[in-house]
Amino acid sequence: MSALKKILPYLGLIAALIALQVILKLAGREFWLTQLTMALYCTVVVLGLCLLMGFAGQVSLGHAAFFAMGGYTTAWFTTHNFAASKDALLVSLMQNLGMLQERTDLYNNPILTGQPWAGCGLALLITLAISLIIGYPALRLHGHYLAMATLGFGLIVSKIIIGSSTLGASDGLTNVPAWSLPLGLTLGRRPELRVQNFYVASGLLVLTLLLLRNWVYSRVGRALQAIHDRETAANAAGIDTARYKLKAFVASAMLAALAGVFYTHYTGGISPSKAGALESVRYVALAAAGGMSSLWGVTTVSTALNFCSFRGWFGSLDHAIFGMVLIVIVSLAPEGPLRPISEGLARTWRKLARRKEATDAPA
Repeated sequence: MSALKKILPYLGLIAALIALQVILKLAGREFWLTQLTMALYCTVVVLGLCLLMGFAGQVSLGHAAFFAMGGYTTAWFTTHNFAASKDALLVSLMQNLGMLQERTDLYNNPILTGQPWAGCGLALLITLAISLIIGYPALRLHGHYLAMATLGFGLIVSKIIIGSSTLGASDGLTNVPAWSLPLGLTLGRRPELRVQNFYVASGLLVLTLLLLRNWVYSRVGRALQAIHDRETAANAAGIDTARYKLKAFVASAMLAALAGVFYTHYTGGISPSKAGALESVRYVALAAAGGMSSLWGVTTVSTALNFCSFRGWFGSLDHAIFGMVLIVIVSLAPEGPLRPISEGLARTWRKLARRKEATDAPA
């Protein structure tokens, strides 16, 4: 019974996602799934920040850089032509390990490029190394040094991307190949793949929620909560605060990179705007508006606002509308909109129950 109670919200989420896809299909709005899929990938990034900010009490302003790092790594690896250096030791080794594939470019010329699964693995390895390098010194300090360090890191990554012709400079990288996943699924931008891509993004979101939920209720999660509430007391109690904060930071960065990999294969390319400082601020604002330590609140707010943004309903006023909505949410419900809604529903339910008892009571 207890196990069922734990997984019931996730079963409800899966049912809601399936119902949403069916409703959009019946309403003739199935193309909305494209924007919804992109919104779900952005929500995975925000959930990573939820772990870092809401449970470890640390702020990162560089998660757009980690997202772009994942996307650019897989985009470069799967579009770079290794044929010219086919005899080199490293290229031969990668070919023997099955990390390279032969395919054709836009002009039907044969090329030798990386496999998407290898690009994903490479992106996660690079993100792991860099997040350790950034996080290890910054997380041993107090205050907002992590935010400052990650902001500087994000600006560096953004400038490197814009100034590098290998990474497409201001144009970004395009023609990223589709990724063949298990169970016959394909991650790509073709319209006929729209529905299965929505379910791939939904699966990633549900797995992220389950992973984070298990983590925050484990010993690591309780240590992070203690650090968030009072770091000095946690240190005095024998908790290695620097180690736990570093774990949360690395996990959060790798979730951002993984979302970047999936997003890039889904859209078929990535541009420098995804690494900008404004994008990082946007992720932080979404995590704050969703309630920071509320996984469900962050999921709801981030998906809804990102979907509206990707639909382009507000045009050039997008950021202004986005900012106003965030101000309203943070002013009226600083702990996220879900808590007051659920408390209001509970109060209404209790009133109805008391009224029914009074009606049924004998005169």
